[in-house]
Amino acid sequence: MQQTQQPASHAIDNSPQSSSSWWQRNGPTVTLLLLAPVISEVLFGSTRVSILPVLIPEIMVWGCGALLIRHFTLRWRKGWKSMMLMGLALAVAEECVIQQTSIASLLGLAPHAYGRVFGVNWVYLLWALGYECAWVVLIPVRLTELLFPARRSGPWMGTRGVIAAFSVFMLGSVIAWYSWTQQARVRVFHMEPYSPPPLYILAGLAAILLLVFAAYLLPASPASKRTSPPAPSPRSLSIVACLLGTPWVAYVAVGFGNWPGIPFQWALLSGLVWAGLAVILVERWSTAPNWSDAHRYALVFGGVVACMLGGFLMYQMGFGASRVDWIGKIVLNMAALAWLIRVRRRWPRTTNG
Repeated sequence: MQQTQQPASHAIDNSPQSSSSWWQRNGPTVTLLLLAPVISEVLFGSTRVSILPVLIPEIMVWGCGALLIRHFTLRWRKGWKSMMLMGLALAVAEECVIQQTSIASLLGLAPHAYGRVFGVNWVYLLWALGYECAWVVLIPVRLTELLFPARRSGPWMGTRGVIAAFSVFMLGSVIAWYSWTQQARVRVFHMEPYSPPPLYILAGLAAILLLVFAAYLLPASPASKRTSPPAPSPRSLSIVACLLGTPWVAYVAVGFGNWPGIPFQWALLSGLVWAGLAVILVERWSTAPNWSDAHRYALVFGGVVACMLGGFLMYQMGFGASRVDWIGKIVLNMAALAWLIRVRRRWPRTTNG
């Protein structure tokens, strides 16, 4: 790893050596800490410019969570499916233990208590599991690895870094729990206080442990790639990723009960089928013989664009966005889009890209 970093440090003549070395060591860590909440919260629009300071605990929870998941996926020598299972575990932690959004009543935020059975908002939970797994973990991790190709296969944290990340994650979880369940939920949205039954918290913790254990036991992805069929062109793949992702991002509107006439069982079934289709396609593409960084970037690009578009649909459906929030989302989305295009143009051309 030092051999790959040394030429880069000499190539930067106008920067102090100490600064260059610091970024080489910590660039991927800092980037993922920011990308995880910025993509999933800011570009989507749930964290708006009018409440941007809440990004701090989101960095602590989402950023550190994504870092820890990436670290242990690499340490256990697993593939993206193990990372997905741990991403689901992080989503369960958020929805059932930290902010408890999937087990507390959404009345006050939503017009109807849609799909709430046995004290669980099932449709909303399904949306949150898929969204937080993909847009908090999988997409930010892959984008960060593309931005730092020389560090892609190696660890970004040592033992002290893991301990620090876990400590910050736990502190951020406490802050997020208090600021939402004890402050915003009651004072801002005037909702009834909610204290979950201990059994629900225990069930959430058990689900987290089972998902992490399953990720550990899951066989690693095979090194060899299939001989057929090839993955679609990067441009086509980006379009398909966007078409698959945008409805899922907007699926939160269903979970909030905007269409109460739809039987929630059908909403759950269609969501499961949609998520299963996405997983099957990604598995098929990523093991194709022509799979390349151009395809990885296309998948990430399509997913990020879907996140932006889904957020606009959420705003349009009356989720209380102000004019300032609309303008802020447009500006930030355009800036992110321009940055992503610039990143792609800096890459060398590939024969299959």
